[in-house]
Amino acid sequence: MENGTPENGSVNGTQTDILPDLSAFDGVDFSNADLHDVVIVGTGPAGWTAALYTARADLEPVVYMGPEPGGQLTTTTDVENYPGFPDGILGPEMMDRFHEQAERFGADARYGTVTHVDFRERPHRLLIDEETPVYAQTVIVSTGASARYLGLDNEQRLIGKGVTACATCDGAFYRGETVAVVGGGDSAMEESTFLTKFADKVYVLHRRDELRASKIMQERAFQNDKIEFVWNTEVIDVLGEDAVTGLEVINNETGETRIMDDVSGLFLAIGHTPNTEPFEGWLDMDDSGYILTKPDSTYTNVPGVFASGDAQDDEYRQAVTAAGTGCMAAIDAERWLQENGRVSPEPARPKTSTHDDPVEAAAARS
Repeated sequence: MENGTPENGSVNGTQTDILPDLSAFDGVDFSNADLHDVVIVGTGPAGWTAALYTARADLEPVVYMGPEPGGQLTTTTDVENYPGFPDGILGPEMMDRFHEQAERFGADARYGTVTHVDFRERPHRLLIDEETPVYAQTVIVSTGASARYLGLDNEQRLIGKGVTACATCDGAFYRGETVAVVGGGDSAMEESTFLTKFADKVYVLHRRDELRASKIMQERAFQNDKIEFVWNTEVIDVLGEDAVTGLEVINNETGETRIMDDVSGLFLAIGHTPNTEPFEGWLDMDDSGYILTKPDSTYTNVPGVFASGDAQDDEYRQAVTAAGTGCMAAIDAERWLQENGRVSPEPARPKTSTHDDPVEAAAARS
């Protein structure tokens, strides 16, 4: 073993050449760690829906809300495309309602971030905020994905007030207006083309003089009269106090700066980063870090671990689809527990749940 990393071992019975670094667990006393049937990692529509369903199934889920409780929707204003809200609803209010509904049925929502996991065997071991030990019979990962932004001060201040990373979510708010899209890949072309349904004009700002997008996506954008490409250009400031009123941009070839004062909406299409770092090396992921799940399910490669929401969806990234996979993960976890039963950590001790199986509880006490 070197630097706390076993050179070989097994993950839930499957041999692996190299295990992820387990040094964070060195010296952590798990002898009195809580043991839960379901631990849900992260919130947002996926996490809260999973919490609601598992709570109603009497599984007493514990939800660790992570560094951004409520997820990306807490940074949006009006949500008009979620069924059941004909007049729309503010994103933070929507997440508050999800939270309240899950807690009504017994979900235990806690502040804290799952920073390390050990999926070698059941029950799974988790560390909260680097130090608090927790056991879990099943784990539902709902950590979401974070949109990439430019990192400008005013850009961050105006998120939800004219700055957004989702054309599908917010495009309809810009009917008859002029907007700008930053990016040069397929997502940028798709978003800019979608925005022409509403906006009168769409600028595509790209820092290079050619696009990374596929040829077919480029052609669709080039042929759209509402789209104007602005090459070799980067945004250096977003203007406006309470809403976007323009952009300051620079031509990175000539160094010339100018104000685009006709822009009222800035759409970032430079990608998303899935928040899956604690699970690297344990769960199968694609090259971008999205968790891979088995077809028509939320099962991961590790038995008893499920993934939902934007942590495993790089295609749709909508609140309603995230909620759907959160429901799926809850049902998958419930059925998996029924089929595989509960296990006690070594040395055996009673479970903390009030729904202990009598036979298991007696065995643990003996």
